[in-house]
Amino acid sequence: MTKYSLRNHNTFGLDVSAERFLEYSSEEELLELLRGGQVTVPFLHIGGGSNLLFTQDYPGTILHSCIKGIELLSEDLDSVRVRVGAGTVWDDFVRYCVEHGWQGVENLSLIPGEVGAAAVQNIGAYGMEVKDSIVRVETIDIHGRKATYRTEDCAYSYRHSLFKQSEMKSVFITYVEFRLNKVPRYVLDYAALTKALETYPQITLKAIRETVIRIRQDKLPDPQLIGNAGSFFMNPVVTHQQFETLQRLYPGIPHYDAPSGVKIPAGWLIEQCGWKGKSLGSAAVYEKQALVLVNQGGATGVDIVRLGQAVQKSVKEKFGINIQPEVMYI
Repeated sequence: MTKYSLRNHNTFGLDVSAERFLEYSSEEELLELLRGGQVTVPFLHIGGGSNLLFTQDYPGTILHSCIKGIELLSEDLDSVRVRVGAGTVWDDFVRYCVEHGWQGVENLSLIPGEVGAAAVQNIGAYGMEVKDSIVRVETIDIHGRKATYRTEDCAYSYRHSLFKQSEMKSVFITYVEFRLNKVPRYVLDYAALTKALETYPQITLKAIRETVIRIRQDKLPDPQLIGNAGSFFMNPVVTHQQFETLQRLYPGIPHYDAPSGVKIPAGWLIEQCGWKGKSLGSAAVYEKQALVLVNQGGATGVDIVRLGQAVQKSVKEKFGINIQPEVMYI
């Protein structure tokens, strides 16, 4: 059997392949694939591949949803509810919301990937997380059984959800339902975003989206030009006691309040360790943002893992903090 190249299905641009690649455009097509025995073990369901690091060829079936579309379910004076296909490009959905005056996801502009994966990862940026707009998540499992999960069922936390747990890898998201505000409740907790918005005479959804896009384009590489998965590490959360110790040593350490302690930007920690712009072979820490690891051309997944481990080791030795990958190793 000819293997299927996954180069265009991972934003690191890694030259890996799968034994089989299956796409479906509806729930009915997915059920046909499952009932027809075409999904061989092992299997992996992917979105846009923007949060994956393939360390080798995949020895099984890759599934990908092409269920698209945005359906208006209901509307009142304050809000709308919409049902979105899991295969819809995330930023296309954000643009649609902003164009219609619906508030709730504008700070998440230009994040790569698809709607289904956004619900798995609980993507977030500039003080906003996708969980805060999600109402329900519709799924079909490997046995063809449908189930709907309410937001409170999804165990959402920082870059985590029920769907990331190992026992849920056989559950595939088909649709995500969102509640969005018609009366804006802007989230402007980040100083960099607020400062950049000062050039606008009035804060609007369009202004926020344009500003977020500009900030992201200034500091993050375009995966079409340089292979990367955006933020490679999660921002660590330390105890208040740990933070006070660090603050005495590093008075200017940036930080944010978190429910379980104090969140410290992983990019700052990595930069303080001297990794910004440095490389190991063809894998490198991006010169404009230390939180991003890049494929400079010809790197393998193992090369990127090796660089990530070296960065982790440095941060641990200097700060006593373990930083964990946001990217999933396959």
